Amino acid sequence: MYNSLFMLNFRRQFPLVVAVALAIVRIASAGPMQEDVKGRRARVMDKLGPDTVAVFWSAPPRIYSNDVNYEYRQDSNLLYLTGIDQEDTILVLMPGNRTKREILFVREADARREHWNGHSLTPSEASVASGVETVFTANQFEPFMAGVLSAQGAPGLPQADEAKAFFDALGQGRANLALLLEPQRNLTETPGPARQFAARMRDRFFGFQVKDATPVLAGLRQIKTPYEQAVLRQSVLISTEAHKAGMRAAAPGKWEYQVESAIEAVYLNNGAMSWGYPSIVGSGPNATILHYEKSSRQMENGDLLLVDAAANFEGLTGDITRTYPINGHFTQAQRDIYEIVFAAQEAGIKAAKIGAAPDDIQKACDEVLRAGLVKLGLVTEPTGRQFKIWATHGVTHWIGMDVHDVGVRGKPLEAGMAFTIEPGIYIRDQAFNDLPKTPENAAFIEKVRAAVEKYKNIGVRIEDSFLLLPSGVENLSAALPRTVADVERFLSESKGSR
Repeated sequence: MYNSLFMLNFRRQFPLVVAVALAIVRIASAGPMQEDVKGRRARVMDKLGPDTVAVFWSAPPRIYSNDVNYEYRQDSNLLYLTGIDQEDTILVLMPGNRTKREILFVREADARREHWNGHSLTPSEASVASGVETVFTANQFEPFMAGVLSAQGAPGLPQADEAKAFFDALGQGRANLALLLEPQRNLTETPGPARQFAARMRDRFFGFQVKDATPVLAGLRQIKTPYEQAVLRQSVLISTEAHKAGMRAAAPGKWEYQVESAIEAVYLNNGAMSWGYPSIVGSGPNATILHYEKSSRQMENGDLLLVDAAANFEGLTGDITRTYPINGHFTQAQRDIYEIVFAAQEAGIKAAKIGAAPDDIQKACDEVLRAGLVKLGLVTEPTGRQFKIWATHGVTHWIGMDVHDVGVRGKPLEAGMAFTIEPGIYIRDQAFNDLPKTPENAAFIEKVRAAVEKYKNIGVRIEDSFLLLPSGVENLSAALPRTVADVERFLSESKGSR
């Protein structure tokens, strides 16, 4: 899992944590990932119950252009359950089976395909990689499912009583076929692959209901295991060092893409699979664009640079944003906005406690953002949502297999949850154009026009990745400078060493 090149680079760049990394490597040699995904599958099966057969598919390849695909990205749920990053893979879980509760299907060997695209896992290799003992080739999947849903006995389940619990449920009309059903907003929308599969099975077989397994996976993925916590810490550590590399690369006259390049080189040099999401590197007015991805502007003296970037390491992704002056010193106007955002994040961190609601984090940040914007003359109402014209997004989301990870809505915070706290303020005079043309809004615009002119094109977001533990909240990206003083000190030292 951790190769020697990774460890060599890690020793060079992160000497203070080499001992911890080596401990993880020793554990990895004993197969901690396989043990962890085995536990995840067991918890899923406990939730689904013995009357269920569940099917999970790998993600399909995606076309980039013409006959070129994007780099392959596994479906997060299948990766969570198997650790296998290969297309044409299917996992079947049968919780009620006597011995063979987990069945994996992988694509057949194909010498020509492997000549073009590389080696595919054999059934035995897939078994070792996933910890699933029963592995067949993909061409056996449909006969297997036909045998299961017809209660005739499936190839690979030779014992007469192997699937008795499910077959009994099927005969009594109480069996479930559990799938990750795609959201369907209206009746005219084309059903997704899982819904199409469900329709085909209902046309041919009887005695079961289709059940959406999405809430089960969302709830389990929301709580990180100790193994996941260790990998997530490592992922965020790599991302933290990448941000530092970006800070060192930023300077007047440099291009945004040069900062992006410095950041993403650290990912690859330290064993990350890729970025966890497209990097946002926005300078000057681009810092006020939430999902700016062009990285095409030449930076100017006096610019703030907003960088939102994180690595995908071993399938887990954090989320970090820093905003800093590329010349090393905040102007007073930039500092005014930055200190409000910093204070808002501090309030959000204090609100992140076991038993609290995620909305408590939002409310804590909002109170500080609102009061700060009133003080600067950018907002005229000390209550209400007027401040949202400048503080436009939510301040927290789950992280994990996806940067905006799944979770159960409204669930109180508990140990093992991982999330961001990311308040932001973005002063764009174009925001006035979004307001309804009313006398009240005209009066508001007139009152704040001078302040908007003073702070125009300043965009600040501060975002860190957090893990909630029984002892309290842990800032996984705490090693990255965050206060005004620390940011300026780091920039001064890094630029002085060039």
